Amino acid sequence: MSDSNSNSDSSNDNIVDQNRRSDYQWEAEVDERSELIQNLITDRINAYVNRRIRQPIPPPRRPRRNIERNREEGHNQLYNDYFMNPVYPEDVFRRRFRMHKHLFMRIVNALSANDRFFQQRAGGNRRPSFSPIQRCTTALRVLAYGTSTDSVDEYLRMSETAVRDSLKLFVEGVISCFGNEYLRRPNPQDLGRLLHMGEVRGFPGMLGSFDCMHWEWKNCPTAWAGQYVGRSSKPTIILETVASYDLWIWHAFFGTPGSLNDINVLQRSPLFNDVLEESAPNVNFAVNGTEYNMGYYLADGIYPGWATFVKTISAPQIQKHKLFATRQESCRKDSD
Repeated sequence: MSDSNSNSDSSNDNIVDQNRRSDYQWEAEVDERSELIQNLITDRINAYVNRRIRQPIPPPRRPRRNIERNREEGHNQLYNDYFMNPVYPEDVFRRRFRMHKHLFMRIVNALSANDRFFQQRAGGNRRPSFSPIQRCTTALRVLAYGTSTDSVDEYLRMSETAVRDSLKLFVEGVISCFGNEYLRRPNPQDLGRLLHMGEVRGFPGMLGSFDCMHWEWKNCPTAWAGQYVGRSSKPTIILETVASYDLWIWHAFFGTPGSLNDINVLQRSPLFNDVLEESAPNVNFAVNGTEYNMGYYLADGIYPGWATFVKTISAPQIQKHKLFATRQESCRKDSD
């Protein structure tokens, strides 16, 4: 009996010892895993701190500067120079604005009537905004001369942002107000007006002046530059136009590469498609007793000798030829 009790006691002691050893192993494993997790977290924190230290600290953002330009003085200067007892005459206005004054005021009045952006209103500080003449002048200067948007700051007192907004909305406004009138084929009423205008100027049957011009493509992709570089060392895009004396541009073919010349562009142009399809309107007029039934355009000497082109006389010798060359070259400048 005593032997059996002693055996049971020894077995119980063995079980207790095994449980203790299991507890010790479990605690050791827990400690080991905790140490691994702690080391992993420490490594991640150190890597993040080192990465942040290596990165340059961005400079503090400077507050936006407000430059008092005195916009009213810019409007008064512009108005006194060209509109109210103008300092510069009409021909200077035509050269600098690339249009006659009455046409410019027509655009200004149309944009002011249809777009609140071009209307002079008082802001929250009860100060009037830029005048419509200022906004349209800045847009025209940038378009006509291809200058930067801050080139008129000293004269018109307009910031670069204001000029950029004026330019964008000026283009959209002109398309909205005059898109139905310009850049379309002339109807019978327009055709009669063009023929009458040409006859008054000494060219019966003339439909307008025909010419091509190159526009520099400043942001032309490098991969495309080769096909757009022509007579100049810069990429250009060719614009083919037909314009009347009052700057009514009823034909514009734009987008051909600058590596082409006027003849190549003419071969791609849709201007004479109606002539080839025999659907062009009849234009009847007489010159020196000869009847003609097809209108023509004034052009320079590079174009082919088609019946639809009337070119100047190179090196005229007699007075009659000199007079014709002078009148033809003068009227041909309408498309410039």
